[in-house]
Parts: sequence; C-alpha cells; structure tokens
Amino acid sequence: MGKKEKFVYNIHTLTYEKVVVPFKTRIWQAFGFFSVVLVTSVLLLTVLYTYFPSPREQELLREVDQMGYKYKQLDNQVDQMSKVLQNIQERDAGVHRAVFGMDPIDEDVWNGGIGGHDAHPEVNAFKYSGQTIRESLEKMDKLALQLALQSKSLDTVQQLANNQQKMLASMPSIKPVREDKLQKSMNILSGFGYRIHPIYKVKKFHEGVDFPARIGTPIQATGDGTVVEAGWHQGYGNCVKVSHGYGYETWYAHMSKMTVRVGEKVKKGHKIGEVGDTGTSTAPHLHYEVHYKSAPINPINFCMDNLTPQEYQQLANSANMANQSFD
Repeated sequence: MGKKEKFVYNIHTLTYEKVVVPFKTRIWQAFGFFSVVLVTSVLLLTVLYTYFPSPREQELLREVDQMGYKYKQLDNQVDQMSKVLQNIQERDAGVHRAVFGMDPIDEDVWNGGIGGHDAHPEVNAFKYSGQTIRESLEKMDKLALQLALQSKSLDTVQQLANNQQKMLASMPSIKPVREDKLQKSMNILSGFGYRIHPIYKVKKFHEGVDFPARIGTPIQATGDGTVVEAGWHQGYGNCVKVSHGYGYETWYAHMSKMTVRVGEKVKKGHKIGEVGDTGTSTAPHLHYEVHYKSAPINPINFCMDNLTPQEYQQLANSANMANQSFD
C-alpha cells in the first residue's frame, strides 16, 4: 500500500487538488518531532535516576551517608581534643606561674589562628560542602599549632625542672655540723645580728651563726658548689668559702683543718674540714655564714634538715636571742 495522499477542495476551480507539503516544512516537522522525543527521554531518565537509582548509585549514596556520619564524628573528636589540650595548657600555665615564676604562653598567641593567606584553596572546588570542610581544616590547623606550642612549653618546663633540681641541690639547706656532733644543745646558739663581742665587749654585728663543737668535729658543705677560697682569713682563721651559684656563697671559719682546695667541686654533705679554734675565737666552734649576692643573710633560714616546723621555730628563736658570740 502506497503512501496515503491528501487532497483539498478548491472552491475557485471547483476541483480537488493534491496537497503538496514543502520540503522545508517537512524538515521542521521532523525536527520538532525528534525534539519532543529527546526532551521527553531526558525527563524520563531524570525521573528514573532521581527516584529509581541504579544499584551502583544506591551503593554510592550509602557511602556518602556513611562518610557524612564519620565526618561528624571526626569533627566532634577534634573539638574534644581541643578541649583536652586547652585544659593541659591551663595546668601548664599554672605550673609556670606557681613553681617557676615565669609567664605562661601568651593567650593571644595560643588562641591566634593561621591567617594572611588561604591555607586550603583546594576546597574552593567544593560548591556545597566547601565551607564545612574549610572550617574543619582550620580547626585542625589551630590544633596542630597549639600542640606545637604546648610541646615547646613542656620542653621549657622540663629544662626549668632540671635547673630547679640543680638549684635545690646547690642552695644551702642543711646544718654545717651534724646535730649529734654539737658540743652544746641546739637551743644555745649565737645567731645572726648584733651580739656582744667576746673580746672587745661591745655590740657588733654578727654575720653568721656559731655552732659549738669539739675540735676535729667534721664540717660538711651545706649545698653543692665549688670551693673558691681555702686558707687563712683575717679574723676567721682557717676559712673555706664555697660558691653554690644562683647568688649563694657559704663561709666556714675557725677550722682546725681544711680538707678541700680551691677549685674543688663539693656535694651537699661532703666533708670540707674540721672544727677548730683559729683566728679571733674564744672557744672551739664553727662560725657559719650564708651570703646572697655578696650580702650576709641569716644562716638559720638554711638549717632546716631533720627539723619539724616546731623545732625549726624553736631553733630560730634561740638563734635570735641577744647573747655573746664565740668570735
């Protein structure tokens, strides 16, 4: 059967004429038909992919949901780690202030971010999640910076602790003569301050504490240090001076014997000589002085070994009593 032809009645000629469709019109009709088919197909595919995803797409969507959940978990963990680090920093600052007497990490430095440039330009490619990713990355950057600051601060604390340990070992902190070796009770001492001079019978400032003991009684260094003088000293007789660093120096006078030499390193409790009666002295004893930054200070404040607070207070009161010195 051939192609069906169309005719129209011409009222002017009173005849039926065959309908001839121009080629250009047929082209436009065909184009319109295919356009409708194409648009319809795209719409159908869109609906299908939107509401009826393929198994592969379903799997990818599940992974995206799981990644979003994990991402939130990681973000919460970063926040928690930041809080823990903040607590460590506050405790560290307390240690700096209370123990070492130095300033903690500057708060502006601690809370400061990393600015001046876009640290993560790659996230600009993410149209919808870029801002969220950027915020998380900035949190990580700040946390990394604070970890580095805290690590450096702890290195400083460790160094200060080592120095503090050395300082504590060096500072005078024990009696120069063992208590069980003293000839008289610790309650009878000639202490620091104005005392009656045993020879001149006038009040004179006594720059140390006199520990009465038998001749030959061992004398011990009261802290770690270096011997800077060991010999005869006017009025002091045989005298040893020990520099402990940190501004402290101790003097041990009227010795009968010196067992150290200049330049020798000594430890706390190390024997440096023996009690004597040399120089301007009226009885065997050790005259002990503590100097801080070249000025004499009360040695009784550095004789705290094996004493309870009550015993130390009794000792301090005894040393402060106005009496006659031994030198």
